[in-house]
Amino acid sequence: MVTSIARQSVIIKCNMQKSVITGLYEYYYGAGLLAGLCGFTIPEDIRPDELKDFLGARKEQAVAGDERTSYLKEILLKYVPAGAYDSQMQELLAWGMSEQHPWEVNVTIPPSAS
Repeated sequence: MVTSIARQSVIIKCNMQKSVITGLYEYYYGAGLLAGLCGFTIPEDIRPDELKDFLGARKEQAVAGDERTSYLKEILLKYVPAGAYDSQMQELLAWGMSEQHPWEVNVTIPPSAS
């Protein structure tokens, strides 16, 4: 999987305040992003069910800075993780926690064929 797709999906959903988390890759990037925005750290090797409990225990600590952060927190807490854990989830979690441009989506549009 191209990890940037999961990142862009989460960012677009939060910017538009539409949709929900639809998979573990989005979930891990979003959890990392929330942690980075709210000032807490998530263990890098955390498994999906543990991450659900971890976020639930910190829902009061995850103080929203703006509407997008509030929406991110809401969709993460509603998500029910299921499926297998893999190394890309660890990568996405770390990326979210260290995100420098949290609400920017970078899309390259190819030049039109003229």
